[in-house]
Parts: sequence; C-alpha cells; structure tokens
Amino acid sequence: MVQRKATYTIPVNSFEAVIFDLDGVITDTASVHAAVWKRMFDAFLSRYAARHDVPFQPFEIETDYRLYVDGIPRLDGLRNFLRSRGIELPEGLPDDPPGAETIHGLGNRKNKDFIKQIQVRGVEVYGSAVELIRSIKKHGLKTAVISSSKSCALILDSVNLADLFDARVDGVDSEILGIPGKPAPDIFLEAARQLKVKPERVVVVEVAVSGVQAGRAGKFSLVVGIARTGERELLLASGAHVAVSDLSEICISDNLENAPSLPSALDGFEAISRQAEGKRITVFLDYDGTLTPIVETPDRAVMHDDMRQAVMELSRHCPVGIISGRDLQDVRDKVRIDSIVYAGSHGFDIAGPRALQVENTVGEKFLPVLDGAEKELSRRLGSISGLLVERKKFAIAIHYRLVKLEYVEGIKRVVDEVAAGHPELRKAYGKKIFELQPHTDWHKGKALFALLRTLNLDGGDVLPFYIGDDVTDEDGFRELKGRGIGIVVWDHPYETAAAYSLKNPDEVREFLLHLIPLCRSPS
Repeated sequence: MVQRKATYTIPVNSFEAVIFDLDGVITDTASVHAAVWKRMFDAFLSRYAARHDVPFQPFEIETDYRLYVDGIPRLDGLRNFLRSRGIELPEGLPDDPPGAETIHGLGNRKNKDFIKQIQVRGVEVYGSAVELIRSIKKHGLKTAVISSSKSCALILDSVNLADLFDARVDGVDSEILGIPGKPAPDIFLEAARQLKVKPERVVVVEVAVSGVQAGRAGKFSLVVGIARTGERELLLASGAHVAVSDLSEICISDNLENAPSLPSALDGFEAISRQAEGKRITVFLDYDGTLTPIVETPDRAVMHDDMRQAVMELSRHCPVGIISGRDLQDVRDKVRIDSIVYAGSHGFDIAGPRALQVENTVGEKFLPVLDGAEKELSRRLGSISGLLVERKKFAIAIHYRLVKLEYVEGIKRVVDEVAAGHPELRKAYGKKIFELQPHTDWHKGKALFALLRTLNLDGGDVLPFYIGDDVTDEDGFRELKGRGIGIVVWDHPYETAAAYSLKNPDEVREFLLHLIPLCRSPS
C-alpha cells in the first residue's frame, strides 16, 4: 500500500463520532455494484428494446450509475434509472422471483447476482480506511457505518469488520424506517441519533457527490470527500469541507504513522514487573478469543484444561475476574472455577466466591421486554437452518455464522423490525452476530470498575490488569488508562487503547503464569 503523508488532522477534542459510508469508502464494493447493475439492466433493456421495436441503449456506468443509482437505495435507484429512459414498470411484491419485470423483481435479480459475486470474488478492503477507523476508536470516538445497500451486514461479515462500528444504518433500515435516499441527510442523521451525538460533533466520510451533499444538508460539522479518481474539485463544489485522495491523508490529533508498535506483554514483562512493585495485582479477562480461540458457534468455545489450571493457580495468589458478554451462568459453566469472580452480560450480572452476588439492578426492568423480543425472534427466525437465537439473561444474541449468505439480509430485516418495535432495546454487532441489549449506558469498562468497588479493590495500592480481544474490550482498556494495564489479544496489529499485546490464548496462558510470582495475596 502506498503511504501518503497526512494532510489533514481531525482534532479529537472537537468531535465525538465519525460516520463512514461503506461502498467506496471502506470497501471497493461500488465497482461490484456497478457491474451487477449493468448486467441486470442490459439484459432487461435488450428484452424491452426487442418487444417495443426501439434501439437498444445499454446502461452506462460512468453516467447512468453515477447519476441515478450510486449511493441510493436499491429500489429508488431502479425507479430513477427507468424514469430517465421513460420506462414504467409495476412495483410488484418483495418476494417476486428474480428477474420478474417488476421493480421488486429486477431488484431481487440484482441482489442475487451481487451476493453471488461476493461469494466468488470476495470484497476488497481499503486498508487505510480500516487503520483510520481503529485509530478513531483508540482515541475514544464513536463510529458508525451507513450504506444504501441491503447487503451491508453480509459485506462487513465477509471482511471481518462487523464489530468495528457502534451503529449501522443500511438499506434494510432505510426501508423499515422510511429513510429517504441521498442527497437527503436522513441516513446520516439516523446514525448520529443511534450514536446519541449531535451533528455538529460528527465527521462524515463520503465518496459520492450525493453523500457529500447529504452531509452538508445535515449540518454535520466536517464532511470529508474521498477523490480516488480525480473528482476532488467536484466534491468540494458539492459541499465537502476537505477532499483527499486516500484516507491515509487523514489522521486523528497527531500523525500516528510513525508511532511505535504496541509491545508484547511477554517481551515487556520486565517493565510490567517494575510497574507492579508494591502493588496488589488483580486480573480481569474476557472469555471468547482470550481464554479460548474464536469458534463457529458459542457452545464450542471450550477452555482447555491447561488454561483452566493457569487461571486457577493465578486465583490462589490474586483476585481474578472474567467479564464476558455471555450470560452469567453460561460463562460460569464454561470456566468451572469457584475461586474467581464472574461478570456476565457485560457486567449486568455479577457473582463470585464467598456467596458474592451483586446484580446491576438497572438491567432488571428490561427483562419483560427481552422476553417479548426473544419470543418474536424465535417465532420469525426459528425455521432458518444454521441460525441460533441465544437468550442471555440481559441480552439476545442472533448467531448466523452457519447460515447461507442469501438469508443474511432477511435476518437483519427481522432483527431491525423487532428492535424498532422494542425501543427499550438497542442493536449491537459482533462477529456474525446481531444482539439486542438494554438501551442504557453500560459497557465492560464500567463493569470492570464496578467489580473493583464490589471487591474493595479500588484503592491506589491496586494494579488492575484487563486482557481482551474484541472491540467491546476497548472500553475496558480506556477506563484503565493511567490506572492499570490493558492487554489486547490480536492476530494482527491495529490501533487500540491497550498498553501491551498478546498474539493468542496460548500467549495469554503464558503471561498469566508469568504474573504469579508478582502477585501477593490481599490482606
């Protein structure tokens, strides 16, 4: 990848969130969309020309796609283009067969072909965009992704980026919520609403002229246009405050290009030992991806005996806790160690040794709502092969890792409709997971300090460690800054609020064993 010098700095104190378009900004799916649109329209136009004895005029990507389809919801794009040719078609029904000469039929044909292309060709990701997103999250800003495509979830899953965003608004949401397409600003405003941030505290990153116009219409404080093919002046004339050739030209607060790489917690153990001198150590861990490898279904995430022995031995020398998105009883059954503290459902439910049991009562009022949402999801999704609706006490996880790709859009539609019907809940995203959680201000970082207070370990003589592998763990790392040590478990480097890194659960086990001699039992 060509490295460019940063030409614009986003001052972190001036903003709270950044909203990215997906197609053409994060992924190069715009070219796939354009090719699929052309194939579908040309086949239809050829048949139409033969029936009506008129010249065949093909769909042109450089003009027709950019003017009528790019960045616009699927069915609206269809209507726009057909109207430009003076063609009227019946609307049809959402379940019209692909290729039926209705608006819905042609839309379904385009979608079926697009999914096939994703399966065959894969999706190209702009690495500079991913690096910028990780840097944004490291600095504590929220992130959202928007897309006019109904295949947004499928695309993000295919490139393992689903968990990078705090909110997501796509073509499915637009249809359910009645969000008009760009250049109307509504899709960006809905993302800002979900992030609970005012537009004047938000950056919008776009590649399409209609998206730049939408950003300005929504009165967002900073609109960044990406001019990869030389349309810089057009983007600026359309309302972009800044236009760059690539997102490597944007940085957060400082140019992080020359920042040192994150040290290994094993290689840097001598420095950690010095920091721990005279301190009481306490260790908190995520479960999935930290104590166990990431696996296809949650029931397969089983902790190996040697990891269990390491955690058990460490717990004899210092307080140890596990903070997991799993239900409390589920994570306790998986770990099976009586001497440690457990925080299930991201800390809503806490239990541990000596009959310690502290529930975050904020979550109790959501139980009836969760019960109703669970029943509706099970009823509407229960027949889909490979799908798992997992009820946790304070959340509902919809696992679709083993579901055929063509069903993902429909699954998201159902989840969105159920969420819209239960405003007390909010959508969250993970690795091929949708989750409905209580709509309240709570995360793993707050759970960590709630545990420290519960255990009377919030004094200045305590050095807390937090080890995790997921974006949700970044809240814990941020909360620990200047107070403890955050360690990220990753298979490749990215921007993080952690101070050290480990490669995999095997290195986590090795690090825990290293910690034992440093620990001293609390008095």
